[in-house]
Amino acid sequence: MAFLSESDRVTSALVQLALDAATLRHQATANNLANIHSVDYQPQRLNFEEQLSALRQAVATHAPVALAAVEQVRPFIETNGVRGDGNVAQMIDMEVVKLAQNTVHYQALIKALDKRGTILAMAVNEGRR
Repeated sequence: MAFLSESDRVTSALVQLALDAATLRHQATANNLANIHSVDYQPQRLNFEEQLSALRQAVATHAPVALAAVEQVRPFIETNGVRGDGNVAQMIDMEVVKLAQNTVHYQALIKALDKRGTILAMAVNEGRR
């Protein structure tokens, strides 16, 4: 991707990270649902948004975000440690809502990548599809 600017490479890396995070978030939520009746099961959550806070602050202050900084961010699953109040039906509902939200986020990222790919293809093909 030598023809892409630093900003474009950072954006691409962030979108890829977000897709990876969505996949892991889906996995953690599915594990939570599958093990909701297990007595000693520790609910899982994704650690990703916390890692992005410094990058978000840099963008908010208009400071350039280096690709090296983005490459340090790695989403991972961790145990949440919070089991909830014992209302299994409510916990199931909350996990299903999380799955639905995550699916919408994933679809939006894929759609954005598709549009970006179409624009790049048109640029390479001098405006022809």
